[in-house]
Amino acid sequence: MTDITSLRPLAAVLVSAVAIAPILLSGSRPNVRESWTAVAALGKFGIVASMVPGVLAGDTYVTDLGSFLPGARFALEADALGVLFALLASFLWIVTSSYSIGYMRGLDEHGQTRYFAAFAASVSAAVGVAFASNLLVIFVFYELLTVATYPLVAHDETDEARSAARKYLAYTFGGGVAVLAGTALVYWLTGTVAFTPGGIEGLASADPLFARLAFALLASGFGVKAALMPLHSWLPDAMVAPTPVSALLHAVAVVKSGVFGIARIVLDVFGPETVGDLGMGLPLAAVAAFTLVVASVIALRQDNLKRRLAFSTVSQLSYIVLGLAVLAPTSLVGGLLHIPAHGFMKITLFFAAGALHVETHTDDISDMAGIGRRMPLTMAAFAVAAAGMAGIPLVAGFVSKYFLLIGSISAGQTLFAVALLVSGVMNIGYFWPVVYTAFFESPEETDEKPLIGGPLGGRLSWGRAAVADPDADADTDAVADGGDDVTDRDDTDEPNRGTVDAHGHDDDHGPDDAHGHTDAHGHGAGHAGGWERRKWTGGESTWFILAPILVTALGSIVLGIVPDGAVFLRIVRLIVTGATGVSV
Repeated sequence: MTDITSLRPLAAVLVSAVAIAPILLSGSRPNVRESWTAVAALGKFGIVASMVPGVLAGDTYVTDLGSFLPGARFALEADALGVLFALLASFLWIVTSSYSIGYMRGLDEHGQTRYFAAFAASVSAAVGVAFASNLLVIFVFYELLTVATYPLVAHDETDEARSAARKYLAYTFGGGVAVLAGTALVYWLTGTVAFTPGGIEGLASADPLFARLAFALLASGFGVKAALMPLHSWLPDAMVAPTPVSALLHAVAVVKSGVFGIARIVLDVFGPETVGDLGMGLPLAAVAAFTLVVASVIALRQDNLKRRLAFSTVSQLSYIVLGLAVLAPTSLVGGLLHIPAHGFMKITLFFAAGALHVETHTDDISDMAGIGRRMPLTMAAFAVAAAGMAGIPLVAGFVSKYFLLIGSISAGQTLFAVALLVSGVMNIGYFWPVVYTAFFESPEETDEKPLIGGPLGGRLSWGRAAVADPDADADTDAVADGGDDVTDRDDTDEPNRGTVDAHGHDDDHGPDDAHGHTDAHGHGAGHAGGWERRKWTGGESTWFILAPILVTALGSIVLGIVPDGAVFLRIVRLIVTGATGVSV
């Protein structure tokens, strides 16, 4: 391995930070403002991509800015693990920038200049996390990422948004304190905090009690943003943010910085061998397995699409942590490969949810019967990404989960392999109803799914039972079971009430539901009159929104069919070989 002195790691961090000023100054000229965003996004990706060939050849690009303190320099290093994260973040920022233009303009959102400036700052901090050369530098960028994303979570400026943002700050700053404490302990034990492939040598011979404490502090600190239970509750609440922010939180910057931090401490601070000798891999794997199963169970019960996706994220992040914690070379490959695989799939799912919101003001799965007629490309892309999340072959999630499963079995951790399989089945359980509802049901003939909260057998089967027993108090029992009023559901004579969403836009994409209800955000709660059919040629939305959805869905397929050709698997193999000495 060769260290190459270069300004490219620093430039990759700064290019979007430098763009913040012109973005703010161009607030009155949206086209100019968003051009600055596009130029910065393309520039950042180009700089990161230029380092990929050298990294694959074993080189590391280093920008050294001097000492923090003895044993800790303020340096940026673009090694294989850092490039894996930075390449993902910088590429997905390009598509998210396009999507943000369509989303923010489509809803005529307020504070768009602040939004794009905060987005640029967030991606700069994320790439800083990727290229940090030691624990102290990663701590600095980890905290900057929290500060930069706060205005995005609080964007709506409602009481709900401010409360979610304060909770986000409390959790993530608390995690930062744990990271700093663990960093100080590692420095006290070894005299260095520099990342070293295979781990810092001094930790192997350090006092085991203090070494375990340091690992626990670091893992829990990064585990906050990785949404490990019970440190996860900030993440579903943050769904109050605009959908592009949710995509940033769940697919690119924030949560990936958490799992990336855990990858650093397992691979480059302690090393897989020392983690195993200290007995810390098993507890971390147990927490991850618990999280991925329980979060999947909770996701089954969510009717709001973004909250279902949020709990799916909590579960999927733990796949990555589980792969790292099992410590087998094959499981390490699976865990690291799931970082880009999950990124492409989950951002597709959130993009699709946002498109539904912009075009139809529909947020709840129970209101989506037949919506595939209105949004065919969007829901087809959703179906592709959902299949990958469930581990269906030919999509990215299958490859990473295959490595995870084989790695767990080869390490003798059969229980964790079972947890992976159970969670995979539950992935089908909470994604398939969305696809089925969109393409195979209509507003006139829709069945509330039992997993959402209706009576066992679904609303239609309950209604048939009520017909068989006319004396049954259908209305009372249906409400008690979490269903809607069965009698009211058939009352389709009420005229369209002209639902207005939270931003003041008339919902003119279809009539309201039979009740004329609106959801908590003021959006229409159903379309009993049916959805207008749109062709598969892009008429369902603007191409600012559709193009990113199709690009990320295609990326999910490419990662599933030719993962080596998409370069990510090649980088992952290089990382694992460097940390374990085993070629996978």
